[in-house]
Amino acid sequence: MSKRSIRPSLKNIRRLELSMIIGYAVIVVTAIAIVSNLAVRKTDEVLKSKVISLSSSLNVQMQLNVDSYLARLETIGTLAFGAEEAYTYDATDPNNDEYEAIGTEKAISDKLFSLCIMDNFVDYGIVYRNDRTIGKISNGTASLFGDRIFTELSSMITHERTHDGWAAGYNGDFKRIYYVKKIHENALLVASVYASELQSVFDNPEALRDMDIRLVNKDHSIIFSEDRTEVGQPLPADIMELVGSQTDATVMNSEHLVSVNSCGDDWLVISSIPTKIVLAEKNEMRYYIYMVALAAAVLAALVGAYLSVMLTDPVKEVVANLDTKAHSDQLTGILNKQSFEDYAQQRIETSLSIEKHAVIILDIDNFKGVNDTLGHAYGDKVLAKTGSTLRAIFSTDDLLGRIGGDEFCVLLNTSPEEGVPYIDYVKEKCEELCSVFRTNYTGDNGDYKISASVGVSLFPEHGSSYSELYKCADLALYRSKGAGKDTFTIFDPSMDEEVSQ
Repeated sequence: MSKRSIRPSLKNIRRLELSMIIGYAVIVVTAIAIVSNLAVRKTDEVLKSKVISLSSSLNVQMQLNVDSYLARLETIGTLAFGAEEAYTYDATDPNNDEYEAIGTEKAISDKLFSLCIMDNFVDYGIVYRNDRTIGKISNGTASLFGDRIFTELSSMITHERTHDGWAAGYNGDFKRIYYVKKIHENALLVASVYASELQSVFDNPEALRDMDIRLVNKDHSIIFSEDRTEVGQPLPADIMELVGSQTDATVMNSEHLVSVNSCGDDWLVISSIPTKIVLAEKNEMRYYIYMVALAAAVLAALVGAYLSVMLTDPVKEVVANLDTKAHSDQLTGILNKQSFEDYAQQRIETSLSIEKHAVIILDIDNFKGVNDTLGHAYGDKVLAKTGSTLRAIFSTDDLLGRIGGDEFCVLLNTSPEEGVPYIDYVKEKCEELCSVFRTNYTGDNGDYKISASVGVSLFPEHGSSYSELYKCADLALYRSKGAGKDTFTIFDPSMDEEVSQ
C-alpha cells in the first residue's frame, strides 16, 4: 500500500476520532444540561410549594392570635354585666329619682373603672341613647363621635344574634379599635384599645423577618401594620391585586407571596413577602448548578453527585428553618394544633395493627382562674412550664402538641421495657403527669393551686385514626373532669354509650 493511500486513511481516522470526542462531549454536555435543568425546575417547584405551605401556616397562626386577642377583650368587656345595675339601669328614663340615679351611676362607674385597667382599655363605659355616658369614655372618642355617639356606635353592631360588633376606622380615625355590645334598647357597652396594642399579636419569626403582616377591614383599609405610616391607608395596589375578593388563600406571583385569612368582624390578616427574598437562595443555587455542570462536563458521574449535594443540602436547611418556626407553638415550644394533628394522623395511618400507641389529652384544671386572678402573664408562664413538663416526661419519639388554649395532647410512640404490659406503662406515664401537676403552684407567692385532668385512648383498641382516638380520649377527659379533676381516665366503650343516651 502506498503512502498516499495510508495518509487519507489516517486522516479519516483522526477525523472520526475527533468527531467521536466532539459527539461524546456534546452528548454529555447536553445530558448534563437537561438533567440540571430538570433538577432546577423540580427544586423550584418543591421549594415554592413548601414556602407557600409554611407561609399559609404562619398566617393561620396569626389569624388565630387575632381571634384569641379579640375574644379575650370581648370576655373582659362582658364582665361589666356582673353588676346588675349595669344592664338594668336606664339613664334615659324620665322617672328616675335624681338622688338614686346618682348613687346607681356611681356604683356602675366604680365597677367599670375596676375592669377598665385589666387590658389597657382606652374606653370602657356605657353610652345611653340621650348620649349620657358612665365609666371611662376618652376625650378622643367623645370628640370623634360628638353628639351622635350613641347613633354611630349603634351602627357598629353587626352581629344580630349576640348584639355586638367590632369596628375601626370611623371617620378615618384608625387609632382605636372599638367593641360595642347592646345592653338594652337605650344603652350600649363600648370598649376600645389602641390599634398599636396588636403589636404583641403579630410577632414575625426570625426566618421571615422581611414579611409584612397587616390587619385590614372589609374595605381593605389597613387597621394595623408595623409600618405606622400605612395605618388608615388602602392595601397597596400590588398586594390588593393578588388578594382580590379572597378571604382564605395563599397566592404567589413573580413579585410577591401573599397569604390571606379572615378573622374578627369581617377583617383579614394579610401577610406578604417579596418573591425575590423568599427564593433568593434558590436563584443563587440555579447559577451555581449551571456553572458546575458546565465545568464538570467530562466528569459526569462526579457532577451528578455534586449537583445532588448542592441541590438538597441548602433546600433542607431553608425548609427545616421555616418548618420549625411555622409548625411550633411559640409559647410552649412544642407542636401547634394543625401540625400535631397532621403528624399524629400520618403516624397512626402508617402503623401496623400490632403496634401500640396511646393518645393522651391533658387539660389544666383551674387555668381560667389563673388568668382571671393573676393575669395572662402568669397564665403564659403556666403554659410554657407545661410544655417543659411534657418534654421532661415523654421521649423525643413521642409527639407533643398544644391543641387548645390550655389543652395539650401526646401521641405516645415509645414502648415499655420487655415484660411490662403496655397498659401499665401508659398508666405510669399518666400518673407521673398528674403527680407533677399536683406540686404546681403559681403566683408571686406560689399560692395558687393548679392540677391536670387527663383522658387516654389506645391504638388500635379504641380507634384506627387520630380523629377516632381523639374523640375517645376526650370522652375519658370528660370523665376525669366529672370525677373531681386531678386524675386520669382510660377510655371505656361504656363512656360512648353514656354520651349517646
